[in-house]
Formats: sequence, C-alpha cells, structure tokens
Amino acid sequence: MTNHVHLLVTPARPGSVSRMMQAIGRRYVGSFNARYRRTGTLWEGRFKAALVDTDRYLLTCYRYIELNPARVPMVEAPGEYHWSSYACNALGAHEARITPHACYLVLGAGAAARQLAFRELFGQPPPQDHSAELRAHTHSSAHGAATGSAPRSRYWPIAR
Repeated sequence: MTNHVHLLVTPARPGSVSRMMQAIGRRYVGSFNARYRRTGTLWEGRFKAALVDTDRYLLTCYRYIELNPARVPMVEAPGEYHWSSYACNALGAHEARITPHACYLVLGAGAAARQLAFRELFGQPPPQDHSAELRAHTHSSAHGAATGSAPRSRYWPIAR
C-alpha cells in the first residue's frame, strides 16, 4: 500500500506490539528523514490495534490484508505484492520474517495441505459482517477494541 500498512502480528508478551511500533518509528523514521534530508514524523497519526479473538476472524484478517493490494488494484493477484505473506502461506515461498500462526498450522497436516487450504480461503468471499467490521475499524479512531467474537465454526471448518 502506498499510504498505510496492515500488520497481523501475534505478540509474545503484553505491550510488545506497542514497543515494536515505537521502535519502527524511531529507527525507520530517523533513517528515512536522514536519507531524504527532512524532519518530522512520517505517520499521519498513532497506530491502531485490535485484538483478534477467534480463529475465524484471524483468517478473515489474513484475507482482508492479503487481498487489499489486489482490491486497490496495485497488483492482479495477492502473491504479486512484495510485502504480502500470501506467497509464503499459500505458495510455500520462504520468508524468514514470517512465523506461521497456530491457526494457520492447523489448516492441514503438512505444508502442501496448509498451502492448499489457505489458497481455498481466497476463493470464498469473506463473511460480510467481518468485512464491514474490518473496514470500520481500520477507518476509525478505535484503539484496542476486540473484534471478531462470533464462533469460528459457522464459517471456517478448521482441521484438527
């Protein structure tokens, strides 16, 4: 994306997402400003965070984020976007910065089965309630709101 980013992260400890964003702000902004001989912030405002509290909603977030560059359209397919995890999760490309989420790991018994299941998720439209909720949250000033609390089994049969 040219004017914003979506990150789907699982923190190891409480507060670590805030500390990560603070570190990015300090290191990247300083580097960027030095490179382009400018001062000030690059960000329009503070970052927004939402608790993703169900597996079903996590998978919806994956799809929303991965399809965003194709929806704009910056690329024709999600795997074409350089900053996407789609190539890793759906096609098996190696990316050292990506750690598979536990919800992703239960999509199949092996790597090929997980990748196929992940690709199949993108052939279905996301639940409308989730899409509307995601858009509302990402375009609002809400911080830290829990989202996606509906039962996952209604939409996503997860292999166990």
